[in-house]
Amino acid sequence: MENQDIKEIYLAGGCFWGMQAFFKQLNGVLETAVGYANGNLENPSYQQVCSDTTGFAETLYIKYDKELLCLNILLDYFFHVIDPTSLNKQGEDEGSQYRSGIYYSDPEDYVAIAAYLDDVKHHYEKEIVTEVKPILNFYLAEEYHQDYLDKNPQGYCHIDLSILD
Repeated sequence: MENQDIKEIYLAGGCFWGMQAFFKQLNGVLETAVGYANGNLENPSYQQVCSDTTGFAETLYIKYDKELLCLNILLDYFFHVIDPTSLNKQGEDEGSQYRSGIYYSDPEDYVAIAAYLDDVKHHYEKEIVTEVKPILNFYLAEEYHQDYLDKNPQGYCHIDLSILD
């Protein structure tokens, strides 16, 4: 029998190295993986995604226990580490592969996501441009990208990872 408390969400917030290092620290996150979401070809390489022709976004897959971490809290953390008003740019990373996005696999999550965005939009002077779409496809990034900042502690990260300390 499937555990109804286990959920998944896909978050695109610029470079996926920092996204993974940040979110995997949260209590309730059971699994993370970095990859490429919602593009137009099968099994893209990092080089193809960086060409800005594939439609993919660097994305973090998150499996979480909703009894320990609800979607709204995940989104609070997400909006804390990204600029949802920045189009195709997070930190020093620019290009459509670095756009911000929330991709859901459970259609019921859309209602919660839309309500969340409606609740927080007044906190921003500019319009929120984070895209919200169903997950159409997700391909794991190459192995060297998985847990990159664990393997390369001095690697680039646009997120202040000490926020959770």
